[in-house]
Amino acid sequence: MLSVIAAGYAHALSMAWPFASVGGLATGQACGGLQLASLAVLVWRLQRSARAGQGALLGWLFATAMLCGTFWWLFISLHVYGGLPAALAVLAVSALAASLALYYAAAASLYVWLAPRSALGQASVFAGLWLLAELMRVKLFTGFPWGEGGYAHIDGWARPLAGWVGVHGLTLLAAWTATLFVALLLNPRSPRRNLNRSAAMACVILLLLAFGVSTLPPAVLTTAADKAERPPLSVTLLQGNIPQDLKFQPGTGVLDALRFYGAQMEQVKTSLVVLPETAFPMLPEQIPGAYWKAVKSHFASGEQAALIGIPLGSNRDGYSNSVLGLKPGASDYRYDKHHLVPFGEFVPPFFHWFIEMMEIPLGDFNRGVLAQTPFEWRGERLALNICYEDLFGEEMGANFQEEATAPTLLVNVSNIAWFGNTVAIDQHLNISRMRALEFARPMLRATNTGATVVIDAQGRVTHALERHTRGTLVADVQGANGLTLHARWVSRFGLTPWWVLCFAIVVLALLARRRQAQPLV
Repeated sequence: MLSVIAAGYAHALSMAWPFASVGGLATGQACGGLQLASLAVLVWRLQRSARAGQGALLGWLFATAMLCGTFWWLFISLHVYGGLPAALAVLAVSALAASLALYYAAAASLYVWLAPRSALGQASVFAGLWLLAELMRVKLFTGFPWGEGGYAHIDGWARPLAGWVGVHGLTLLAAWTATLFVALLLNPRSPRRNLNRSAAMACVILLLLAFGVSTLPPAVLTTAADKAERPPLSVTLLQGNIPQDLKFQPGTGVLDALRFYGAQMEQVKTSLVVLPETAFPMLPEQIPGAYWKAVKSHFASGEQAALIGIPLGSNRDGYSNSVLGLKPGASDYRYDKHHLVPFGEFVPPFFHWFIEMMEIPLGDFNRGVLAQTPFEWRGERLALNICYEDLFGEEMGANFQEEATAPTLLVNVSNIAWFGNTVAIDQHLNISRMRALEFARPMLRATNTGATVVIDAQGRVTHALERHTRGTLVADVQGANGLTLHARWVSRFGLTPWWVLCFAIVVLALLARRRQAQPLV
């Protein structure tokens, strides 16, 4: 049991290494090898399980440790900033992890029951079931897919596949590879005399797989649409570093934000300036009249535009977590967050009692529509996403149905100060990098405390601001055209192909089991 729990925690560490640099592994770096090893330990234990119920327990323990180790920092938002008693905050995070782990318990149980004799069959069944559990975490009960296995491979040998099959394809490949290794080398049903042959076969298959992936051509499939050359867009990203416990206080955090962001917008020299999520933590009409009038006037003429994180709405119509776009000669642009955070931005049914125990302002927003029009400026089409919306690549992909109107730049505005100076910043950065790689689009990230960065279309950080400092990041960014294969199919079919594939694997495994006189259990 302890080995499975340790492996689950190792899986969490593989998303972003939280400790000091060691052995060539830098702080914040994803580690695909560690993720593969953690899954291999789980599969090894499952193959030695005599009953499906034992497999369910092992899968649940692994996933609970994995999820607690991944998003333990929710404790900070609940206790430190939400005011929830420490014991209840620990219980809430643990309960969330334990409940989400039930998906993986079911997958592990089915694997023990369904796994065929062949190594390739075992790898395919486990990979399909594991991805099915991840997809359930993506979609069911509002979705919370933070820490999916594929993100560990943002810097690994499998990263060229991201533009073809996206993060879910990397998750499937990782589970398949880990299981194949175990099935060939450590299968308890395999005679010892076959070990050398199995080892050679495993090495050959995995080397061919790694070579094939590394030699893939670029995933961008372009047409003649929208190829007009244009100069790079000069941008300024602002990082206010407003303490979360003061952010909504009128005499301290709010005043501090107004002073910093107002001064920077007045002084900025670039074509575009981007402010973080809820940079102004109040409605426009609550901002001093002369101040807001000056901001609007500054961008009403001239050669500059701004994207400002700010709540919008009214008591009658409700409120939204939004980005307001200002540019000369045009009406205000508005993006409303579509995928809201449960408990933080909307209250699920029957949970108002829980919210009343916490002190989280602006906690019940309206939901924006999917596939909102990009912000157009200087020949670029900028697609906005707020905070953890960039976890949902299939929702971002809804804007990529037509190349001529598809975004050329992605923009994320966030406030990770809710989670302190923790690995949550690095995990979110790796998620944003994966989206840039999947769609072959640069991404601008403007945050309150970090990571405020520029990511290129290959998922690499090209410019970065020191975290937990106040400052500005200036860069020139060239938008990209063309559509990756992933963008083409996910914009039309969403996650449907993955659901179909996973269920097809399960059905085939069930049919095969019926034909087996002695199934491997």
